[in-house]
Amino acid sequence: MADEQLETPGSGDYTGLPRRFVQVVIQERVFLALLAAAFLVAGVVYPYPQIAMWAGFVFAGYAVIANDSIQTIGTFIASNKHRPWWVLWLFIGGVMLVTMAFGWLTHEGDVTYGRLASKNFSEAPTEFAFLQVAGPLLLLVLTRMRIPVSTTFLILSSFAASPKGIASVLSKSVTGYVIAFAVAIGLWLSIGKLTEKKFVGEAAKGWYVAQWFATTFLWSMWLVQDAANVAVFLPRSLEFYEFAVFAGVLFLGLAVLFRLGGDKIQEIVEEKAAVTDVRHATIIDFVYALILWVFKIQSDIPMSTTWVFLGLLAGRELAINLTRDPDKRRSVKDVLKLIGKDLLFVTIGLIISIIIAVTVNPNITPESLSW
Repeated sequence: MADEQLETPGSGDYTGLPRRFVQVVIQERVFLALLAAAFLVAGVVYPYPQIAMWAGFVFAGYAVIANDSIQTIGTFIASNKHRPWWVLWLFIGGVMLVTMAFGWLTHEGDVTYGRLASKNFSEAPTEFAFLQVAGPLLLLVLTRMRIPVSTTFLILSSFAASPKGIASVLSKSVTGYVIAFAVAIGLWLSIGKLTEKKFVGEAAKGWYVAQWFATTFLWSMWLVQDAANVAVFLPRSLEFYEFAVFAGVLFLGLAVLFRLGGDKIQEIVEEKAAVTDVRHATIIDFVYALILWVFKIQSDIPMSTTWVFLGLLAGRELAINLTRDPDKRRSVKDVLKLIGKDLLFVTIGLIISIIIAVTVNPNITPESLSW
């Protein structure tokens, strides 16, 4: 089917081209048109704070879902491709609504569970720069390029009240990468050979039940950490109608993501070893959720879950490769190249984030970031 030719009369410049190629070209043109329109909207509304905060939130809502949340539901999508997309959406969307509603009710209208309560982010913006509103659109571009960027850095850094705010987020995030890497190395060196031997053939139905429980735990922990990345545009305490808009936008954004099967960034997950197997996916999700839970109770400072996730995948990939039979192993060079590529991409995102922060925030200079 991929080589099927388009020969329909009137198809213009596309006549004779492979159908799949034409579909990709059309999708990219639509994406670029919508992106251009969104940049235009950002340029028009940023001087008007009451409009700009909602425009920035809508842009950030989908951008964060498309890039960041794939860390948590990427393995869920990969191992449940046999199910209708809308079933997965309603499940994940339902967990999101419950988690956000609980935070809103128990934290006096604060959907971030106190993640923006520190002095560096506690004040809601009263005015916006163009790059603050348009920053999430840059994230969409990077997502389209299959680059897993830290949305915590890309979005929150432009709202930090001081360089210390960025430094604390960076310190916690790098610590998360190292801890996740070490935990993954230790765990999968211990169970790698066992899973290679036992996880063969069709998974028992109990594993699917376990994965959905693990995904619920993980998805809720991720929301507790990363809701700050989209709520930073909004008042720190939301009225009921504001919360309804907040939750509704995220719910519909998830529908788009599931309809697209995870979109471009999903490939970052699926290129890793055995993540489409529900048994492996369940273990990954549960370990990741435990790490996020520990960081949740340890500190209210926002952190990049992207760095934690990539640290977990990197350690797991290295350990699994070391425990496999020699004839099934990847070369060490290939594994390190895979790990290095992910690190390079998140570092690129960090550099872009700092450039945006320096550009829009007069309190932050390149010299002040020399920690």
